[in-house]
Parts: sequence; C-alpha cells; structure tokens
Amino acid sequence: MTDLPPPLTATLRSLLVDLAREGRTISYLDLALAADMTPPQVIDRVTEALEILIREDHASGRPLLAALATRKAGDQPGRGFFLLLGELGLYDGPPEGPAAAECHARLLGSAIEYWSMANR
Repeated sequence: MTDLPPPLTATLRSLLVDLAREGRTISYLDLALAADMTPPQVIDRVTEALEILIREDHASGRPLLAALATRKAGDQPGRGFFLLLGELGLYDGPPEGPAAAECHARLLGSAIEYWSMANR
C-alpha cells in the first residue's frame, strides 16, 4: 500500500458521511470524481484510501463508512473489501456471493445508521 495524502482520506470520509446522511451508496469511480481526483489510477487510489478508512473505523470501534463505496452504484464493494474484513476478523466467507452480500447489507445498514447522526 502506498502512502496517501491525509487530505484524500479526509475528503473521502467527508463525502461518505454526507452520503450516509442521504442513505446512499456511491461507486468507486463516482467517489473519485466527487473528490476531484485526476488520472492515473483513480480507482486504485480510492480503494487504498478506503482501506485506510476501514482500518481507522475498525480501530475506533465505529461502523465502516467505506461500506457505502461500491463497485457500481447500488452494488457491493469489491473483493478487496471482503479480504480486508477477513484480515481484521470481521468476516469469514467468500469475497463474492450471498454471504458477502449479506455481510455488506449488514455493514451498510450499520454505517448509515451511525454516520447519518449529527456531529460525527
């Protein structure tokens, strides 16, 4: 993993909190565009920053804000999301399929409920 500038993770966190308040998900590409990122490798940089957010939220005992970011709008996160959850002891299943969808739905609901509250 490369070192990403703190402003990128802070920008993504702010954008995702706003989306949580609206109860919406966002695709990795749309998140990159909303953060005014420019090529190359915007998706790679977004997913690296999301991994940082996952680790931060997990370490702080907060629901995972990164659950709002998906491969496509309304879809679920990519394989790396579930592999990192496994590494952190948060998920023990395949990175795709019904178990992954169920895990994501649960994490997404928790994240929206928590992060949509004021002053977070």
